Amino acid sequence: MDVTTLGGLLVGLGAVGAAVASYLGKRSENRTTSLNSAFDQIQEERDGLRTGIAERDARIAELLEERLADQVELARLQVKIIQLGGDPS
Repeated sequence: MDVTTLGGLLVGLGAVGAAVASYLGKRSENRTTSLNSAFDQIQEERDGLRTGIAERDARIAELLEERLADQVELARLQVKIIQLGGDPS
């Protein structure tokens, strides 16, 4: 085998190696892109859930305030019934 043939073989092997490296690099890039997309979707869902939880907590606080106001009103009415000579039970 002369030097020219050996050089041609090495160039051919180099081209195949470069093609394999390029293929693997592109696969890795595609995988990274899909993972980033999945993470973005998960983060959007998480943010939506956080918003939903905050709204739920605000509604619970509002209902607790209404319950407290109702209890105060019931106590006031019971006192009024007793003052008028009635039985509040």
